[in-house]
Amino acid sequence: MAVFDYREGRLYAEDVPIDKIAQQVQTPVYCYSASALRENYQSYTEQFKPANSLICFAVKANSNQAIIRALGKMGAGADVVSEGELRRALLAGIPASKIVYSGVAKTPGEMRFALHQDIRQFNVESEPELELLNQVAIAEGKQAPVAFRINPDIDARTHEKISTGKASNKFGIPWTRAHEAYARAAELPGIRGQGIDIHIGSQLTQLEPFEAAFHCLADLTTGLRDLGHNISVLDIGGGLGIDYEDGNQLPPDITDYASLANDILGNLDCQLIVEPGRSLVGNIGILVSRVIYIKEGERDRFLIIDAGMNDLLRPSMYDAYHEIVPCEHRNGEPVTYQVVGPICETGDTFARNRTLPPLLSGDLVAIKNAGAYGAVMASSYNTRPLVPEVLVDGNEFIVIRPRPAHDELINADTPVGLI
Repeated sequence: MAVFDYREGRLYAEDVPIDKIAQQVQTPVYCYSASALRENYQSYTEQFKPANSLICFAVKANSNQAIIRALGKMGAGADVVSEGELRRALLAGIPASKIVYSGVAKTPGEMRFALHQDIRQFNVESEPELELLNQVAIAEGKQAPVAFRINPDIDARTHEKISTGKASNKFGIPWTRAHEAYARAAELPGIRGQGIDIHIGSQLTQLEPFEAAFHCLADLTTGLRDLGHNISVLDIGGGLGIDYEDGNQLPPDITDYASLANDILGNLDCQLIVEPGRSLVGNIGILVSRVIYIKEGERDRFLIIDAGMNDLLRPSMYDAYHEIVPCEHRNGEPVTYQVVGPICETGDTFARNRTLPPLLSGDLVAIKNAGAYGAVMASSYNTRPLVPEVLVDGNEFIVIRPRPAHDELINADTPVGLI
């Protein structure tokens, strides 16, 4: 899939030149490919058949309503972790019957709202959450459909900040207490137990952790059924990684991932819920930025661009690698740059010692594979307006989130204090 490619030396998104988008919308700007989104979703539905599976897009990866709506029109559900994400999904047209609600800190108000929407499932992450959900459901005259998120104490072999399945992580109920949790749920009138949920981390690049997690699910399902519990839904979470290094860090193929899940879990007569995020939207987007200065330091050459860590946090927060390419071919000897942004922190660095073609002030660059955990994690730090987002489909593009004006950002404050 090459939706971002060069034609006569210019970088295109599908059939739209990037410099055209930059000229009309200005930079920095996120640019997404609709055809790549469709292709990625189809890859999942070809492996997880709709008859016994539900693909629930992890909204936290990219919460733009245009993206959610496009996936919803193709049949996707949504995995949400807050009332705000739930409202976004509903507004984007996702039926409540296709929404699962995860997260470790659901409040009574959030539970109440979700119950009245009749969502498909609450993924309960602790015993105190179970007790509170029961109380809220009874008060509202509802019964909450529940799957317990189980922590299997499995190392996902990913970055420590996005590992979620080890005993030291805050997520899920320890697998050693699973039987007790289901026994308690069976006693609660506001709870309808129906499944098991597991999610061990994000950006997994090996199948072995998934295999261990799926075997844990299978064993728990058999054991709980032997005790008389109804287990009809298995939520296998998400976490499948993408290639951030242009072929140098190939993750498992979706076909192999699905085959593993189906081989281990397929004979249990359960509906499978899958929660892909990054693998659906990561490679559909780029962050387009303009070179402001080339600065010669005492030891290093700095490529200073107009995008900052407030626009794309991953390199600063996770030391994450993103390929960076010029939006127009440049000839000449490659140059080693420190690629940095305008934010007043040394951590505002996109790449260290990155070799690129010789670039000039005013040139455009594209930071690739920025469709997941990019714009959704952006902020207005340094009073910089939120970065806009553009969706390309064929030879057309639309702005799906405009850049707010400085006045709009500043006037959100109340300039009246107690002093």
